[in-house]
Formats: sequence, structure tokens, C-alpha cells
Amino acid sequence: MYVRDAKNREEVWLLDHIEAMGLDDTAFRSRDYVLAIDEESHEKAGFGRIRIHKTNDGEVCELTSIGVLEEWEGQGVGAHVIERLVEYAADESFDVVYSLTNAADYLVQFGFEPIEPAQLPDRLRERLTEKQEELQPDAVPLRLQVDRFRMSGELRDRFKQASIDDQATSEPEEGPEDFGIDPEEATYKYDTGR
Repeated sequence: MYVRDAKNREEVWLLDHIEAMGLDDTAFRSRDYVLAIDEESHEKAGFGRIRIHKTNDGEVCELTSIGVLEEWEGQGVGAHVIERLVEYAADESFDVVYSLTNAADYLVQFGFEPIEPAQLPDRLRERLTEKQEELQPDAVPLRLQVDRFRMSGELRDRFKQASIDDQATSEPEEGPEDFGIDPEEATYKYDTGR
């Protein structure tokens, strides 16, 4: 499993999954995303985005649209997507990143701290209001000092061993009942009675 930049040809895949998960696609640009990819199957497992807002006081960095496909949940995929996004923010000289999300408990484990909306830069305060009205009514603001990002060894190990959960993706086996047949009462044309 590894995390890499999204490619332009993955735009449709990203938009489909962003919509399916009810995530924010405002000002969508595929080049702002990273993808978690399984090395063996080349399956996409998760994604996330760094969004830089230009303000009168400079630039502000937001991590947004972070999603993990259901069959890959609980395997450290989201943690590694977030880690890569934080690294990119640091590369762009941001000391602080923000996230406006309804998954605050998840982000807190990485060092994010809940803050009051009044502590947000003006542009992100507007974004929070938009997000609460349009997508996530229970979204709250969080802030992370980039140098305080942390990830447990357990999440690192899970990511190294990540594999698709076949139970989440496999089709259930069809039985006679699925076709309206009562197996206790049915007779068959060539039934020999044995």
C-alpha cells in the first residue's frame, strides 16, 4: 500500500466517490488530491485533498474531502492519506493546517485540536458556514500544528498489511428463494424422486 498524487485520468473516479460519500467537491481539481493504492491489486483505497485559500492576510491550508472506500476501512488508509497531505502542507511552508469536518474524533488522534469558529481565518469561517448549510450540518473546525502530527505504530502496521475486505465487496450467493422458488415445495421437470 502506498500514497501518491492523483492523475488527471482519475478525475471521474474521484468525483464518483466524492459524491457517493457525500464529501465536498467545491473547486475540484484532481491535482490537489492524493490516492492510497494497493501495490498488488492496484486498487484505489482512499483519497484526500489539500486546498489552499488565498486571503488578504496570506494563504490558509485546509485538508478536505478525505475518504476511504468501505472495503478498506480500519486498515490505516485514511491515516496515511492525512499524513501525506500534512507533509505537502509542510512542503508548502504551512505551519498550521485546518479541517472542517464531522469526523473530529478521527482527526484528534493525529494531533488535530477542535477550535471555536471565531478562531478560524475569515475565509475558513465562511467555508464552515457553507459546509454546514450544504453538506455536513455537524461539521466543526479543527487545527493542527504541522510539526505535532502523530500516528500510532499500530496504524502504520495496519497500512503495511492492508488488503481488500472481500466480505464487503463480494456478492452474496444466490439461492432458489431469490428466484421465487420454495425449495421445500418445488418439483422439477426431470426429478427422479430419489
